[in-house]
Amino acid sequence: MNAFETLAALLTLAAVFAYVNHRWIRQPASIALMAMALGLSVGLLLLDRIGLAEAENLTRVLDRINFDDTLLHGMLGALLFAGALHIRLRDLREERLAVSVLAVAGTLLSTLLVGGLSYAALAALGHPVAFGYCLLFGAIISPTDPIAVLGILKQANVPKSLETQISGESLFNDGVGVVIFITVLGIVTRGEATIGETALLFVREAIGGIAFGLATGYATFFLLRSIDHYQTELLLTLALVLGGYALAERLHVSAPLAAVVAGLVIGNEGRAHGMSDVTRDHLDKFWSLVDEVLNAVLFILVGLEVIRLTLTRDTVVTGLLMIPLVLLARFLSVAAPVQLLGGRRVFARGTIALLTWGGLRGGISVALALSIPEGPTKGFIVTMTYFVVVFSILVQGLTLGQLARKFAA
Repeated sequence: MNAFETLAALLTLAAVFAYVNHRWIRQPASIALMAMALGLSVGLLLLDRIGLAEAENLTRVLDRINFDDTLLHGMLGALLFAGALHIRLRDLREERLAVSVLAVAGTLLSTLLVGGLSYAALAALGHPVAFGYCLLFGAIISPTDPIAVLGILKQANVPKSLETQISGESLFNDGVGVVIFITVLGIVTRGEATIGETALLFVREAIGGIAFGLATGYATFFLLRSIDHYQTELLLTLALVLGGYALAERLHVSAPLAAVVAGLVIGNEGRAHGMSDVTRDHLDKFWSLVDEVLNAVLFILVGLEVIRLTLTRDTVVTGLLMIPLVLLARFLSVAAPVQLLGGRRVFARGTIALLTWGGLRGGISVALALSIPEGPTKGFIVTMTYFVVVFSILVQGLTLGQLARKFAA
């Protein structure tokens, strides 16, 4: 299959699954599509076992797609930009302390906790892994996915403050998580690095990404304000996302953070002062469609990736063990900031429980795991990541609405 045929097959599969979900299943699209793709992969593996199909053909197709490169250097910028477009700065300013502490300190704390817990657990199981790689697993699994959870929370009518905290944390901790991952991966692959070098790399990526997003976002805003032609204005936002993301990577600053910040600028300043009503309407519809299509393809790919896993008794036991360990780390990394900030603001009832259970992991974790250089440890990390992601989306995602409604009652 060439590139066009591969894209056509993915879009067709996404369309069929989306129709089946909307017609009969009626679950959140991202969860349903991933579950159906996962079922397709498992079914194909079973048929391969009895000689009725060849799973190797799908594996070759997935190798050609290169999931980590496609998401991290293609789809992610558009997904983050589309998500940030609908975050109101006024709401974000009110929750800025909680969001920034959860996104930065919470992600760092989660990385350290997951790294330490997985290091101890793997050693106890007789499969010791170097602490640096355990820390790398912590950086992979700590970012949460805003896409799968926002629709569920809106349906459950959770307080606006909590919705902003979860969505804001998820959007920013994707960028922060990627920065932490790049930093830890550099240390692991290059050997020892000084604290100063590590801090400089982190600051350059994070602060540089935010500054780049502000610069490109406001530059595009001024262009939008100078014309009134929605076709050209949509092209400008598309150039901002794709061209800005590519340039940010060339400059070695955080492209995900740049995409989020640029989305906030266009979604607030641009929407309020730089667009006509017609342009605003087309902007919302265009980026909502891009968001829906890319998410459909993304979660189909996540479901299909199971076919590439090397499943043995050891990897399955390890993957299952990581689920409660990651949940424990998520609980501690959320509870600590909330308790710390409790004296300065009032949190909604059930905040810790909802932030813990609503911290869904998604495609970015799978992509980061797959981007690790080949080596004896990669297979373990990919499998552990996949188990946590699947549990997160299928179990936590399907029960989050019930939990949210319980606290909203």
